[in-house]
Amino acid sequence: MKSIDHYWEGWNPISLILLPLSLLFCLLSWLRRIAYRIGLLSRERISVPVIVIGNITVGGTGKTPLVIWLAEWLKGRGLQPGIITRGYGGKAESWPREVSVDSSALEVGDEAVLLARRSECPVFAGPNRPDVARALLAAHPCDLILSDDGLQHYALQRDAEIVVIDGKRGFGNGLCLPAGPLRERQFRLNQVDLLVVNGEKPFRHDAFQMRVEGEKARLLADNEQQRSLSEFAGQPIEAVAAIGNPERFFGMLEAAGLRINRHPFPDHHPFVEEDLLPLQKKTVLMTEKDAVKCTPFAGKNLWYVPADARLDDGFIQQLTQIINRLCNG
Repeated sequence: MKSIDHYWEGWNPISLILLPLSLLFCLLSWLRRIAYRIGLLSRERISVPVIVIGNITVGGTGKTPLVIWLAEWLKGRGLQPGIITRGYGGKAESWPREVSVDSSALEVGDEAVLLARRSECPVFAGPNRPDVARALLAAHPCDLILSDDGLQHYALQRDAEIVVIDGKRGFGNGLCLPAGPLRERQFRLNQVDLLVVNGEKPFRHDAFQMRVEGEKARLLADNEQQRSLSEFAGQPIEAVAAIGNPERFFGMLEAAGLRINRHPFPDHHPFVEEDLLPLQKKTVLMTEKDAVKCTPFAGKNLWYVPADARLDDGFIQQLTQIINRLCNG
């Protein structure tokens, strides 16, 4: 059975059937944004600048590696960023929740735990962005807040917006949900501060390229053990990914010269030990986001590949101007 993503790649009978709902979704999305802009719906401003890192499409585009890169870059400039996130997939009974390196991904979501582990910044999760931001600032002194996703969560006033586009998938058939992958129409991109294309050469003159690379793998059972990806060449590798675009991870491994068997799972899949039992005697490489859910039953065959974002100089120059305006103006 084909996934809905397949039908979002172009125009087809399914997309045509769903077109009336798509047009309605576009209209309601536009009206909602206008309602926030003119004050019919209220937006809350908090005491520090807010930078939203999001997208206008459904599915993974590479936002989380960029948030981690931004946090490290800001700390390198002497700032103290905090991070807020939805906590998607988390089953916590109450929100907002502070996320630590030891938090359960089942409670607060896999991306939230990954952000806490990699960024070493205060991280709070919850569905209500203003509430989450206030809770973070009440607990930690921060100079600004990075919002992982949340481009369409207009209740929280933002000071800058960064949009990440998947360079391979782009905007699919260009239609809004459910006939296509768009959360908002493409003209929304003309209103953001920075555009980033993940992986491919930017197809817009005002966008910058981001590359997400992984060069080493770490053993889940012992994080101190690491091997370069080249050391896995010449042996069959079971590649596991439960992210928005598993093919990007699989392609990265193949580009490193590895021979892999693909095992894609739905995005944010809540891994249990039984999921990986068929692979227990084989070498497994998985994404870092999936690793936070598999740590409790990690064996000697499970490795994960940390992914790091690389941004070009033009992006850094414009980002520097934005940060100077927000924090020094």
